[in-house]
Amino acid sequence: HIGSFIPFGQPILVGHHSEKRHRRDIGKINTNMQKSIEADKKAEYYANKAENLENSNVISSDDPTAREQLKLKLAAMERNQELMKAVNKIAKNKKLSEIQKVEMIVREGLLSESNAIKILQPSHCCSIGFASYSLTNNNANMATVKKRIEKLEAMERRGNKEYEINGIKIVENADENRIQMFYNGKPSDEIRTKLKRNGFRWSPRNVCWQAFYSGHSIYQANIIANI
Repeated sequence: HIGSFIPFGQPILVGHHSEKRHRRDIGKINTNMQKSIEADKKAEYYANKAENLENSNVISSDDPTAREQLKLKLAAMERNQELMKAVNKIAKNKKLSEIQKVEMIVREGLLSESNAIKILQPSHCCSIGFASYSLTNNNANMATVKKRIEKLEAMERRGNKEYEINGIKIVENADENRIQMFYNGKPSDEIRTKLKRNGFRWSPRNVCWQAFYSGHSIYQANIIANI
């Protein structure tokens, strides 16, 4: 460590043969300190992201901005995945000493020096770097988020659709993310039970029975209307 060679409070000896080296070392210390601060902020950012991204159900599909939120979430997860892979590539490089690994991780702006040292400490399984299950879990979560985005995009492409079965108007309302069933009068106890069991709830505002927009809800709406 460069700072360990410079006594605390040691002034620059102007005119001394050590002046240039002293100034150069101080410059390196300042540069490394700035990188460390920036890396700390970056590490904190990704740590917070990882914590917030653990549950892919935080964003409700009922939210009008769900697709945009999920895309932002996916981008953050992908950055997190690349960060972990980059750190592990350095950590498992047998040609580098531990000090060189720490320096490279910090220089690449991946982690702070203190976090780099921690991540290079062998785990109980004697492995270093991010655990393989961390990458596997994050990868699985990314796949889940991608599927949710694809499903929402498919719903948007389908658009609104309205038709009638046995006098019951069925509306595939993509705008409100609902499958709606309009009855002429109150359905029987049997029908109401079937509706509730399949996720349909009475909406006083829309004066209909409705469920979240999905292929399953469309299928069940058609089955129930045919009873």
